[in-house]
Amino acid sequence: MVLPITAFYVSLLGICYLYLSFLVIGIRRAKQISLGDGGDEDLKRLTRAHGNFSEYVPITLIMIACFEANAGQAWGVHALAAALLFGRVLHAYGLRQHTGASWQRIVGMLLTFAAMLIAAVANLALIHFGL
Repeated sequence: MVLPITAFYVSLLGICYLYLSFLVIGIRRAKQISLGDGGDEDLKRLTRAHGNFSEYVPITLIMIACFEANAGQAWGVHALAAALLFGRVLHAYGLRQHTGASWQRIVGMLLTFAAMLIAAVANLALIHFGL
């Protein structure tokens, strides 16, 4: 089974994940913090951005891949995956650049939750109703 749209976004999200990983590693090396966050606020925010990415992206990508595999419309797959991609990028940027709430974090989470919810509902509709 070929999932070209999902593969495209998985690749972009993989690059984002590597970037977040390198940011965390860079701060750890610069501040000589091997484990935990050492009380460093920058490292706390970056590790949360990295962790949050790894918590939300896999399950959402699985649902998007299922949607594409179950004859989901190409535009719908693009919309879901783009919402996830931009949501995660905005959220990570907001966490890295701001302490506390920021519009980037809020919009990033809303886009991520929208992608998750719509993918879940779309998959259920495709399976149950054959839509």
